Parts: sequence; C-alpha cells; structure tokens
Amino acid sequence: MTTPQQPPPTTSTSTSPSPTPAARYGRVGIWSGVLRSDDESRRGEITEAAAELDELGYGTLWLGGNPGVEHAARVLAATKRVRVATGILSIWQHEAAAVAAQTAEVNAAHDGRFTLGLGVSHAVLADQYRRPYSAMVAYLDALDAAAPSVPPTDRVLAALGPRMLKLSRDRAAGAHPYLVTPEHTATARTTLGPDRLLAPELKVVLDPDLPRARETARGYLVHYLALPNYTASLTRLGFTDADYADGGSDRLIDATFALGSAEAIRARADEFFAAGADHLAVQVVTAHTGEDLPREEWRTLASALPLTSS
Repeated sequence: MTTPQQPPPTTSTSTSPSPTPAARYGRVGIWSGVLRSDDESRRGEITEAAAELDELGYGTLWLGGNPGVEHAARVLAATKRVRVATGILSIWQHEAAAVAAQTAEVNAAHDGRFTLGLGVSHAVLADQYRRPYSAMVAYLDALDAAAPSVPPTDRVLAALGPRMLKLSRDRAAGAHPYLVTPEHTATARTTLGPDRLLAPELKVVLDPDLPRARETARGYLVHYLALPNYTASLTRLGFTDADYADGGSDRLIDATFALGSAEAIRARADEFFAAGADHLAVQVVTAHTGEDLPREEWRTLASALPLTSS
C-alpha cells in the first residue's frame, strides 16, 4: 500500500512564508466549459474573453467539460497573470504519464500558472468506471512516479465525500468540490485542515427576478441530478428524492446556487467564505450555458465580488 504523501514544502532561499491558497489562486475565479471549446470558429472569441478575465483580476480560470492539459495551454497562452486549472480532467480518459509530461511542459512555458484538477467523473460518462477511489490513488501514484512528476502542490482533486477529501488533504494541494453548499464547505474545511486549498464551485444566476432565476437554474441543474455521485453528496447534506424531482426543488436550488442581484450574489459568496472556502470558482449560468461566454455578467461580478483576500 502506498503511504500517503504530504505536499512538500516550497523550496526557497527566502525566509518569507509560502503563499496562502487565496494568494496563489485569488479569492474568486471563473469556471467555464466554453473556455475549453474545440470549436475553431470561436477560438478568437475565447482568447479575447480569457484575456479580459485576466485583466479584470480574477485569480483562476477553471476549465470545465473534461478538459485536457492542451485546453489549458491555449488559455495560458492568451493570458499573462491568471492561474488556469482543469476543472476537471477525467482520470479515465487521460493517461497519467502523458498528463505529467504535458503539465511539466505548460508550467515551464507559462511561469508555473497551471494547476492539474483531477476527478473520477461518473459511471455513465466513463465505461472504465470501477472502484473510483482506488483508481484515483493509482493515478496519483503514477503521477508521482512519472519523470518529471506532478508535485502534489500542483494538483487538486474534485472531492465530495469524506474519503476523497482526505485524499485531497494527503496527496494534493486541496479540493475543488462541485455542486455543494456552505454546509459542505464547512465539513470539507474540517477534513482538509487549515492549510489545504478549498475551492468550491458556485453556480450563479445574475437575475433579480427570483422565480425566473430559479427556472434558469433548474434548467441547468436537471442534468446533474441524473448523476448519482452528485445526488449521493446532496443526500448526505439532508436533501431527499423529492428535492431532485423536476430539475430540483426551490430548497435545493437556493442551497446550491447564488441567485439575484450582484449584491445578493456577494452575500451568498460571503457565506462560502465564512464556512471556510479559500477560493470560489464562480460559474455564471444563463439560459444558454454551454454556449455563452457571459462577459457582461463576468464584468458585473468582478466589481461586486472580493477578487483578492485583502
């Protein structure tokens, strides 16, 4: 059995303390599946949007939709400062040695701004899906054994349950949970301890008409409620089958989304920070999520949210 490895200390001749997670990732980032698009006709639009997000001051861009390292490389090339992370790369679809080599290459080319976000995906999306926890341990072992390896400080895990959160603590820089609540964040912080990154994703509908905002949220959430990993996580938080019907109850929508005005979004974000989040990966949800680059909403949130820890 492999002994869990703690991330090594940062090697430096300086006596200054290592950067905190919030300093390295920023207080708020953007989560987007469109930024990893392979549509060549949208390449210029995506490049321009990534550059603007960098200029707006967001700390990290999280690429959804099972990105590869090559998708992150494109965004890194379009930006100067912002960190870029896979949110998440499926361990079933990307071979560990190749990922390790790509990670080393992009970090060498882009000032170490890339973080490898890893996850076990879902049984309905991966034919190889078996014993996901053991598979993740084996994948981390392979990353450690690669030459060059991927240091634990340069990887995070998409962790929801207690075992994967502990693995995030012991074998990675921290956790990037998806579709969670402040209550989950508080539990995750206890499991991770004070020094590991906790970067939950938070879905946002920027619309002051709350019934309409809930319907927009419901239209997007319905896909995730068909995935048992998410409903199992939500059930641990006290939700029931009744909450999963018809795209989600109002109670579930209000717990897993931030809805309303920019001020309301800020108040909801503050609940996650108070519960122990270091960083929030904000996903703007619209009626056309998956197609939109919601640049106006990103600009509004950049003014409303605390992009730095200061």
